Amino acid sequence: MSGAMDRTLARHPRPLGGDTARSVGASLLSLSGMVLDNSRSQQQLKLERKPDWLRARLPGGEGYERLLGIVKQHRLHTVCQEASCPNMGECWSRGSATIMILGDTCTRSCGFCNVKTGRPADLDADEPRRVAESLALMGLKHVVITSVNRDELSDGGAAIWAETIRRTHAACPGMTVETLVGDFCGDEAALQVVIDARPEILSHNMETVRRMHPAVRPQAKYSRSLAVLRQIKAGGLVTKTGIMLGIGEHDHEVIELMADVRTASRADILTIGQYLQPTRNHLPVDRYVPPATFESMRVAALERGFRICQSGPLVRSSYRADEHVLQPE
Repeated sequence: MSGAMDRTLARHPRPLGGDTARSVGASLLSLSGMVLDNSRSQQQLKLERKPDWLRARLPGGEGYERLLGIVKQHRLHTVCQEASCPNMGECWSRGSATIMILGDTCTRSCGFCNVKTGRPADLDADEPRRVAESLALMGLKHVVITSVNRDELSDGGAAIWAETIRRTHAACPGMTVETLVGDFCGDEAALQVVIDARPEILSHNMETVRRMHPAVRPQAKYSRSLAVLRQIKAGGLVTKTGIMLGIGEHDHEVIELMADVRTASRADILTIGQYLQPTRNHLPVDRYVPPATFESMRVAALERGFRICQSGPLVRSSYRADEHVLQPE
């Protein structure tokens, strides 16, 4: 266990805010009140024990071991591993996986994310072929492909994205493809390159409510993410987004986010899960949200027009994603 923790901390050697503080200049106000518990006078820096409903099974089993071998053999990066997903054992045992392209180093420093931040390696032009061939070996019925942000590239990696989607469709004609993309720094032309590759589902996560964006996603913008979802929907694709609870938001702000997303894009699918602090260098957990609240949020999302809402403490963007395949409206 200590070895795994050492590897995780090695990805985040600096205290939270190190890169972010330099990228946006001097702070004009403190965000501590936003990040920590807003409802009590004495703010809580950490929650000692996770509730029982957050327990996940350790990964294992024949299906898990088979996929792990393929991932290692073909040098694939999975978000399941990089983001320490609590559902990795369940999903891999079911023969479902989420592949991460464009390397394993992100150019952004989001306060919640366990993917390492830094200067990425050179672009791997052969990655689309390798990913497609590996997915053909996996024999999946549905795959989720996501990536790190590559803000140093002129197109944000859009060309690699599109080539990966096309090659995957060609190599795996019986498999549906879901893609989870970043905001491409607001570059509509780059996003359109991905849309034109026609994945069955195109997803972009809002992650959190408007008020929390400066602390949670310092290099992103709430309005820009809404614009990304709007363009995806206008492109005629099934549109999906996801958010976390327990990172400092209030319930009424989550309802407002649902309304904003539906007004901007008429998005089809919403996932809602519990934020879990990956390391001490990340934003603290503000609260552990009980299952009953997740269920009420699911009902609220469906009432506001989402066709599917997967909501629960251990839900992540790609959790049971094979159940999200829909026909475009």
